[in-house]
Amino acid sequence: MFFISPSPLQRRVSKLGILPVGTLVLIALAADTSPAQRTKAALDEPESRPAFSDFRGVRIGMTADETRKKLGSPRDKSAEQDLYVYNDTQVVQVFYDKASAVTAISIDYMTGASGIPSAKDVLGAEANAKPDGSIYKLVRYPKAGYWVSYSRTAGNEPTVTVTMQKIEH
Repeated sequence: MFFISPSPLQRRVSKLGILPVGTLVLIALAADTSPAQRTKAALDEPESRPAFSDFRGVRIGMTADETRKKLGSPRDKSAEQDLYVYNDTQVVQVFYDKASAVTAISIDYMTGASGIPSAKDVLGAEANAKPDGSIYKLVRYPKAGYWVSYSRTAGNEPTVTVTMQKIEH
């Protein structure tokens, strides 16, 4: 009859079990404090703070009355949208919800407009142009509650459109 004592086998298994568990704990601790993790977090942080947050002081969520005080009298006015035209080179549309709060702002800069922003000015980063010279990029800012897009048409006299819109949940 064979008799195997479980105690030496248990000691070997428990010693082998400690090694993988200890290794996993060290890996978890190292991953928590690694520079790569801090770098990733630092890269994500600018995404929470948009470079473009208002147009002439008008922000997402402001009331129609506050908007009209900042931008003046619109060319066309309604409960849903106001249209502003500046020097025939800049067209601004402001959209409102049922509570008269700003939900979106769209600015078109035509040829001859002054102060046309670059993609970096609007998005905080460059945007790659297509071979025809056009550009389109949209960045979402969930913490801020809206997204921002930059669009430039192709051609010698491009139109640049900057749009910010509330993120609907």
